[in-house]
Amino acid sequence: MSKKLLGFLALLLLTALVLTACGGTAENTGEEPANNEPAVDEPVVEEGCESENVFCIGLVTDVGEVDDKSFNQSAWEGAQLAAEKYNAAKIDYIETKDAKDYAANMQLFLDQGYDIIVTVGFAMGEATGIAAVENPDTFFIGVDQFQVYQFDDDASNDVPNFVGLVFNEDHSGFLAGALAAMLTETNILAGVYGTDLIPPVVAFKEGFEAGAAYINPDIQVISTYHPGGLDVAFTDPEWGGATAAQAIDNGADVVFGAGGKTGNGAIEEAAAHDGVFCIGVDSDQWLTVPAAHPCLVTSAMKLITPGLVGLVDAYFEDTIPLGNYYGAAGLAPYHDFESMVTSEMQATIDELAAGLADGSITTGYGQ
Repeated sequence: MSKKLLGFLALLLLTALVLTACGGTAENTGEEPANNEPAVDEPVVEEGCESENVFCIGLVTDVGEVDDKSFNQSAWEGAQLAAEKYNAAKIDYIETKDAKDYAANMQLFLDQGYDIIVTVGFAMGEATGIAAVENPDTFFIGVDQFQVYQFDDDASNDVPNFVGLVFNEDHSGFLAGALAAMLTETNILAGVYGTDLIPPVVAFKEGFEAGAAYINPDIQVISTYHPGGLDVAFTDPEWGGATAAQAIDNGADVVFGAGGKTGNGAIEEAAAHDGVFCIGVDSDQWLTVPAAHPCLVTSAMKLITPGLVGLVDAYFEDTIPLGNYYGAAGLAPYHDFESMVTSEMQATIDELAAGLADGSITTGYGQ
């Protein structure tokens, strides 16, 4: 029986006990309490997250920051919406500073009895899976963590309390590349990325290049990964800006930034150049990176926020999927560039999206 159902039954039982107690004292005898001491109310003891009646949700980032205006922030916003929807008593996050702290950071929430722990980022996948196996009463959501871990010879790959929230990043990347190829006048595009150690980043890149080539096989794409490790690849806007500037100097007139704050630096740099378009990533960055408004035509989205809320819904409805849950991916609205993205371009994007969805068009990623 789930904790939430047990909590509801416990609440009914508590209510019955209170009503019974009230019925037994309804008659006022007028007698003073023993020892002639005035009656006092017992102190109210607040229940912790370990209680069946209390819902708590915590989030642990990878080596990144929760206000990155992109990936981590989208997950945190999803956790906050879920907490509000289900009246969470506690919601909090921990920003991981070093990869060796993954387990310790999750343990801080486990020690307090949190019901759901969200971990964000591919690199946290194995540590999250191990924690899920060792803590079967806690529900783990791994954002960008394809759940395929096998912990011993007899274990199933599907850990029932651990779900990977994953996306077809190559699909939204493909659409972004196709749009970029229709917008460019120089036939040179740029992609500024986090590290190639993270498969979703590679998927964005490969999809972007494939989409551009689908529209124009002769197009040139200048693609650059951050040279550092996981500790810096997504938190280096200066490098992102400098890399975008170099690509623009070499003729690129559309810049795709996919790499947390590093990618944000790239699109903000593009905004400083006349005649250059830029494309954001993960969330609709029109809403989160206003400095990029002069160039931001759209964003290659993976809808992390609603995907996460949907998995919390499944937790409360006892319909948790095994293995992986695919969230939606696609392009954000065009906002101020609506008139520049012609009706013909938009129709082409719609056709490509339909083809990707039914499998008649493939990105080539992972094949």
